[in-house]
Amino acid sequence: MKKTFVSKIILIFALFSGLVSNAQAKKWTLQECVQYALDNNISIKQADLDSQVAEIDKKDAFGNFLPSINGTAVHSWNIGLNQNITTGLLENQTVQFTSAGLNANIDIYKGLQNINRMKKARLSMIAAQYKLTKMKDDISLNVANAFLQILFNKENLKVQKEQLQNNEKQKERTKALVDAGSVPRGDLLDIDATVASSQQSVIVAENTLLISKLSLAQLLQIENFQEFDIQDNDYEVRESEVMLQAPSAIFEKAKAERSELKIAKANLEIAEKDVQIARGAYQPSLQGFYSFSTRASYSDRIVDYNLNSQNPTRVIGVVEGTNQNVVTPNLSPILGKPAPIFDQFSDNKGHSFGFQLNIPILNGLSARNNVARTKVALERSRTLYSQQELDLERNVYTAFTDAKGALKSYESALVALEARTEAFNYAKEKFDVGLMNAFELNQAQTLYVNAQSEVLRTKFDYIFRVKVLEFYFGIPIQKQ
Repeated sequence: MKKTFVSKIILIFALFSGLVSNAQAKKWTLQECVQYALDNNISIKQADLDSQVAEIDKKDAFGNFLPSINGTAVHSWNIGLNQNITTGLLENQTVQFTSAGLNANIDIYKGLQNINRMKKARLSMIAAQYKLTKMKDDISLNVANAFLQILFNKENLKVQKEQLQNNEKQKERTKALVDAGSVPRGDLLDIDATVASSQQSVIVAENTLLISKLSLAQLLQIENFQEFDIQDNDYEVRESEVMLQAPSAIFEKAKAERSELKIAKANLEIAEKDVQIARGAYQPSLQGFYSFSTRASYSDRIVDYNLNSQNPTRVIGVVEGTNQNVVTPNLSPILGKPAPIFDQFSDNKGHSFGFQLNIPILNGLSARNNVARTKVALERSRTLYSQQELDLERNVYTAFTDAKGALKSYESALVALEARTEAFNYAKEKFDVGLMNAFELNQAQTLYVNAQSEVLRTKFDYIFRVKVLEFYFGIPIQKQ
């Protein structure tokens, strides 16, 4: 008994914990969904990485203005037949050498290519930022669309459930009328079919709502999508101030605000810099250089000479014309240990510096072809910029027309719903007094439900169309 009582307590506690967990489940607002997507979306993270790469490229362009400095150090062993640097004779020996050096080069003039590369890198950074902004804008718009779709599906589910309740109540009334003999049994069978159809519509609406929640959760990169839900805010239909603007005014504002045109403009300026960089190859380039080197040897060195007493002189040549021998003292070198390493480094050091001028004369037409290639790319960028401007204008006018049309559709749907509501109420009255059969009542009810769904569809369609239009006007989703 004690174990049974403890088990019940544990079960009650678990159920209570589950209820508390469900009660405290977070419900997301539109602003929270958009911000979460901007912070966690994979595509946005990749676009941010592209911006970081562009910043690194800018550092590379700045590095072209700095000198290149390289140090070298070599230690080698020569084993076998080598020339003795002391005696000048070939000997089988092992000789060690150590050498070190420092080289520096700097571009003094390079056809302004480094300057233009720096300007291009800055433009690339700007273009990368615009691309990141556009990615955020697209994600925000997709999140808003998915969010409103969930709201529509929630409202539609309420309509289907309410209709199911009405059908079940109608079934009870019909059953009472059949039992009283007021209406034929066939009407009850029609009502049963209507209830079954309503139950199926509720199931479909529930599945549609679940799928829409799943879609938004995946867009937000939320793993625990089973508990994901949004706040049931009642978005009222309002006429936006942007819709009071002329389409031409909205387009002019979009030209200054939208990232698509900014990206195309930045790409056009980058193409212009590419042409200037390519043309720089036609001009001479001037470099300055400096080199320092030193070395040390580990072989024996000559420290003194001895005069050969038996043969004090030796003939080294003959005077032309007189055939007189040219003699020199016959000296034998005295070898000693190598000089100290650091002394050798100090004695053998050397410097070299100067300027190098390169004048391009013929390079297989590579410079000319590269210029022609960049000109083609520049013309393509100009075309893309013009096309992007036309696309933006078309999109703005389309968004404006869609928003106006959506508002009219919503207003028409309200009028239709009002008429269908009166028609359905009248049909119910006729059915209750036996002037209408169940099939005719079901038709009137179907038209009424469809009118309710159409109001919801046109409502959220209008809200989304307005958000798109405001987006082109430069109003972020978070502030709408």
